[in-house]
Amino acid sequence: MAITNLLSTTITLKHSPFLLLKPARKLRNPKRPTIRAQSKNEDSADGPDRLISAITYFYPFFDGIQYGKYVITQFAPIQTLIQPLVPAIRVFKSFPLNGLLVFFTLYFIVVRNPNFSRYVRFNTMQAIVLDVLLIFPDLLERSFNPRDGFGLDLMMSFDSTVFLFLLVSLVYGSSSCLLGQLPRLPIVAEAADRQVL
Repeated sequence: MAITNLLSTTITLKHSPFLLLKPARKLRNPKRPTIRAQSKNEDSADGPDRLISAITYFYPFFDGIQYGKYVITQFAPIQTLIQPLVPAIRVFKSFPLNGLLVFFTLYFIVVRNPNFSRYVRFNTMQAIVLDVLLIFPDLLERSFNPRDGFGLDLMMSFDSTVFLFLLVSLVYGSSSCLLGQLPRLPIVAEAADRQVL
């Protein structure tokens, strides 16, 4: 008798219309801001944020300027574009550890610092990831360094492609930042998103 009552109760509950309703979700505490609200808004950037973000894109460009040796010598407009940056490039390249010092400075003082807006930290992280990717062309150039023939042509094309990508990233990233837009560079944007909370 007890089993029959239990089964009939179970069958009744199983087919009850109240079971079709989803359980109520726990509401967030409206007084407690979400993580996204705690950080500064990524889409709004004031003047200093725009300027800092724009400047960070010079770091990978200066670090990878050597890949432009073929393009710069062949095209006068690019020489004209690069000419004003030569003093800054010389200062950057004057000490072998400058690139490493700039890397650590940008990463620990800007990216990991919640006092900077997410806009600045994201753009800085994009510049850092772009610079880290320069390890691969450097390794390829050191291991495969042809002196002439098809290998040299291939290496010239590869170096020129890397340089043009850095140049486009610099122009697009810096100009977007100066206009207050959020540039998302191919290859590096997702990695930067994962690093910046």
